[in-house]
Amino acid sequence: MIGGTSDSVAIANILIDNKISFVVSATTQSARDIYAVGTQVEIGCMDRSKMKRFCQQENIKAIVDASHPYAAEVSLSAIAVADWLDLSYLRYERSDYQISNFKKEKSSIIELDSFNTLLSGNYLQDRKVLLTVGCKVLPRFQAWQKQATLYARVLPKIKSLNVALQAGFTNNRIIAIRPPLTIELETALWQQWKISLVVAKASGKVGGEDIKRQVAASLNIPLIIIARPQIDYLQKTTNLKEVIAFCQKIINIESSNLQ
Repeated sequence: MIGGTSDSVAIANILIDNKISFVVSATTQSARDIYAVGTQVEIGCMDRSKMKRFCQQENIKAIVDASHPYAAEVSLSAIAVADWLDLSYLRYERSDYQISNFKKEKSSIIELDSFNTLLSGNYLQDRKVLLTVGCKVLPRFQAWQKQATLYARVLPKIKSLNVALQAGFTNNRIIAIRPPLTIELETALWQQWKISLVVAKASGKVGGEDIKRQVAASLNIPLIIIARPQIDYLQKTTNLKEVIAFCQKIINIESSNLQ
């Protein structure tokens, strides 16, 4: 399983409960601590050749891709490896936010297809912008530091803080906090910094997208939502029960082949 997210932890716990053998691939050492004691977690970034070699060494029979919704390259690598090695593949992804019929909420939302669209337009010009998009994309905003007042919200990790600082964010424009945030705290942060525009990813309810939408509506502050990358997954589900059924099916096929 490709993990390192809250989604993959939920899947791992269910696999343990169902006594299904698995190994987790995650990129950072800190990811190891979020799984149950005894879980086999392989730490380190993998390109396609490394992922292929790892699957061969570990005798992997199927891939459950529970990577972050915006980790497009990881998913593309997993799809390629599954094809090369003739492995079954299933993408598990948290549900999209279901847009309500609340007219005031709709009026405060700007939905864009990519960061390229955002950065090539004038959406940020002369705004006080709160970026809740993670640290990896922050360097792309460096060219806008003199055209807008940018604030970054990142995870409380040294690496995340360093990325923000190197991207031109001063220490008084960085807040390190681990989500999820309550609606009260989210509201207070926007008001404290007198934010006039917020940029977020389409992270779904699990990622706090619903809270941001509610705060944007209540404060009448525009919220730009960047859509998830469009990937042609081999199989995809948002249902944890379907993940278990997928894994159990692979086990049954392997058992039949051994008989």
